[in-house]
Amino acid sequence: MNFKKKLKIGEFSQLMQVTVKTLRHYELKGLLVPDEVDEWTGYRYYSIDQMQRLKTIRDLQRLGFSLDEIKDLCDSYSHTPTIRQLTEKIKETEAELKLLIARRNQLLDWKNARKEMKTMEKISIQSLPEIIVASHREVIPNYAAIGPMCVEKIGPEMQRLGCKCPPPGYCFTVEHNKEYTPTDIDIEYCEQVEEMGQDSAIIKFKRLPAVPKALCMKHVGPYERFYESFTEAFRYIEEQGYKVVGQHRTCYIDGAWNQEDPEKWLSVIQIPIE
Repeated sequence: MNFKKKLKIGEFSQLMQVTVKTLRHYELKGLLVPDEVDEWTGYRYYSIDQMQRLKTIRDLQRLGFSLDEIKDLCDSYSHTPTIRQLTEKIKETEAELKLLIARRNQLLDWKNARKEMKTMEKISIQSLPEIIVASHREVIPNYAAIGPMCVEKIGPEMQRLGCKCPPPGYCFTVEHNKEYTPTDIDIEYCEQVEEMGQDSAIIKFKRLPAVPKALCMKHVGPYERFYESFTEAFRYIEEQGYKVVGQHRTCYIDGAWNQEDPEKWLSVIQIPIE
């Protein structure tokens, strides 16, 4: 039996990386109406299915379609543009300034059908052992600041404290914002270490309990597209009858520190389930 999870507007906002203000605007436009609104409290709740609809809205908007065009497409049977519509949008994009060339390339890629990794290659169910981590929590201006924060602040402080990290190395972040915000991100960076150390003004040591079961999903690409992987992960969780039972982690494998092309960045989203 599938477990039908309803997400509060703040949780839905955080997972899909869209502000609550934007969600309310989509609601007013008739693009994305909450699945349920509590008549007493006014609280808005969204379903897992609506993650896919929001992903479609964001994909189309990123490719230059207006909200009115997107509403027509979402209300249509196919939910996707025709070849003729894609071709017209490509011509419009080619006429714009050089800053919009990236949009044209995305349209061309989509027209020719982008290849995606197979679901079974991206998703696995694993247990996460109990670990000791060196932790640093900070409000950063944007996601791009994660790399410099690690290299310029956390790394040198861990080295000063004599931290030893077991190979092959395990680090992840946890976001503490109650809803998505593209700036002023309250983020906690954790890196596994061999033993508890002495806390400093920058680094705090703590022991994290084991996670018996976690859905682990590979995400390839820039951090601004995490919502794509969350959409797929939560759909899989619902289809397989799992429940989310804890705060998700984002583990970074390849990023700005070793890979210049953001399209080749590799992260792993880890979601505790039962």
